[in-house]
Amino acid sequence: MKRFVQALDLKDDPGVVDAYVAHHARVWPDVEQSLRRIGIERMDIYLIGRRLVMVMDTGDGFDRGTAFAAHLADPKCLEWEALMQTFQQRVPGAREGEWWADMIQVYQLR
Repeated sequence: MKRFVQALDLKDDPGVVDAYVAHHARVWPDVEQSLRRIGIERMDIYLIGRRLVMVMDTGDGFDRGTAFAAHLADPKCLEWEALMQTFQQRVPGAREGEWWADMIQVYQLR
């Protein structure tokens, strides 16, 4: 199993956090089906203030580039992602071209 942990911020505009949370209370079925189809076994998004942290578990053979290209090939998923980006902004420290920024694991209790 692969685990990806990424961060993103919501824009500092009134109502953005509430709207984002409301959309995720009713994610479009096509989007959830596509995420499962491309190999995401579990996805959790956490929120504190305006900071989002996403934890995504996949199979060992999962390739994010290929998988998300296939996900965005679906017009409904592309529409969802475009809508979500109206609420989002990159976190400080994100690499050039990186939207959801990869977080580095610094500790694990075993």
